[in-house]
Amino acid sequence: MIKCIFLDYTGTMVKEDEPYTRKLIEYFITHCDIKNPAELLKIVWTMIKDLEFNCVHDSFIMKDEMVDRILDYFENNYRLNGDKQYMHELWRNSWIYAPLYEDVKPFFKRIECPVYVVTNDDICYINQSLKDKELEPDGIISAEIVKACKPHTDMLLYGIELTGLKPEEIVFIGDSVTSDISSAIKTGIIPYLIDRKHTVDRSTLDDRVTVINSLNEVTFS
Repeated sequence: MIKCIFLDYTGTMVKEDEPYTRKLIEYFITHCDIKNPAELLKIVWTMIKDLEFNCVHDSFIMKDEMVDRILDYFENNYRLNGDKQYMHELWRNSWIYAPLYEDVKPFFKRIECPVYVVTNDDICYINQSLKDKELEPDGIISAEIVKACKPHTDMLLYGIELTGLKPEEIVFIGDSVTSDISSAIKTGIIPYLIDRKHTVDRSTLDDRVTVINSLNEVTFS
């Protein structure tokens, strides 16, 4: 019996393609050597994933420092000459004001068991975002608490301890195979992959993974 849901934040609850991100991308390509948005995003996302993978325990850093490191890298390697403080503020606003997917609020109203938000983002920004969106999950499980980002399993292990439940009584819903689903499988939590754009090759997934295209498909109580 499912007694609790862990719900990934970025990409699962909120959209990654949103106004502040688009404005940030436009500012980037106007003020550095890279003029192709796709190339820019590839570099930025690769850096974020690398930083998050190495962001564990004694090497843990907050999101603001990650942003500073990325902006410094672009300044040193791609002649970024824009206002880095302005760019940082755009980045912060993308964490706080990214819009919800349309199925998120109905999900919270419909689901009867506790729902915990799981995120690599810093608690202060998640709290501001949830307040802005008028959402009240049963708790937040963040990288900041355990000093480790996904795909490390620390957050989910902490969540298991926090809830006092068995892993097989918890479902983790996320949009990333490498970050969310792999963490769930390693900890014994039931993995649900949300594939909103129908782009996942299901034949490549572990048999334990349930694929959904919308939170509306989650029916257990």
